[in-house]
Amino acid sequence: MDNNLFFSKAKKFLLLKEIFLLCKSEITEHPKKKIFGINSLKNSKLNDISFFDNLNYLKDAQSTKASACIVNEKCQKYLNKNTIPIISKNPLVDFYKIVSLFYPEANNDNEQINFIDFNKIKKFFNKSIFIGNNCLIDKTVKIGDNSKVGNNVLIKRGVSIGKNCLIGSNVVIENSLVGDNVIIKSGTLIGQTGFGFKFENKKRVKFPHIGRVIIENDVQIGTLCTLDRGSLSDTVIGEFSSLDNQVHIAHNVKIGNYCMIAGQVGIAGSTTIGNYVQIGGQSGVSGHLNIGNNVKIGGKSGVISDIEDNSTVMGYPAKNIKEFVKTR
Repeated sequence: MDNNLFFSKAKKFLLLKEIFLLCKSEITEHPKKKIFGINSLKNSKLNDISFFDNLNYLKDAQSTKASACIVNEKCQKYLNKNTIPIISKNPLVDFYKIVSLFYPEANNDNEQINFIDFNKIKKFFNKSIFIGNNCLIDKTVKIGDNSKVGNNVLIKRGVSIGKNCLIGSNVVIENSLVGDNVIIKSGTLIGQTGFGFKFENKKRVKFPHIGRVIIENDVQIGTLCTLDRGSLSDTVIGEFSSLDNQVHIAHNVKIGNYCMIAGQVGIAGSTTIGNYVQIGGQSGVSGHLNIGNNVKIGGKSGVISDIEDNSTVMGYPAKNIKEFVKTR
């Protein structure tokens, strides 16, 4: 991710030789080649490195522009022939380590605030903006005209909030870009690290999260929701979508426009939700799935596979509503 707003890059590049050694892999070619960035298979560019250990991303692996890829022996044969393979027994864990070398600060949430002196608030904010009591807002934060921020709110470095927004009390926002006319109700946490880790030698290896949360215009987010920032790509909530109370959106999730997600829904990492999707309360959606446009998911459903456009599903595992009714 170039020009990262929230995390500074600790290393300009790594030599391919260094990466081979870190992965305990035989050095096969181009040891002095420089790798300047990390990215997903789909978004990688020349001189980036990625990883591949899941055949759900077969098409991305075949078309990736990454110069190198950490891959297991099983998946190596599917990789783009122009991409240098680095064989690893655990590609994801080794890729975690590479990301951590480039962005060591992204392993955890940064609690540092360069506090605004509210006695000099005119330096930073237009008079049309309301700020409640006991707020901590970093001096780099941008807030648009006619927006209101409740009490006990924490807004961290680099966050941008658009015009005509309503931010409730006891909200935390970091690593996020918020559009215009957005409502975020009290107690919601946005932009913290997601639940990404693996175990190696009985130790937890946590995945750095260098992505952001992008909340587009006219979104409404309920009380006590949690929206994790992206790991490699961004977590995105599309225009005019609405989240009810106590909804959890994991890292890299993409939610389309005009979606309605009821209370206590959980959507696991790297799943893509189309436009005009409705998800009933207490449903769970597994990770790395594609949910089409105009899909309806009944309450208390468990979605564990992709869903085509214009489908209505219910149950666990979620199935077509007509099939579900027959089994009752």
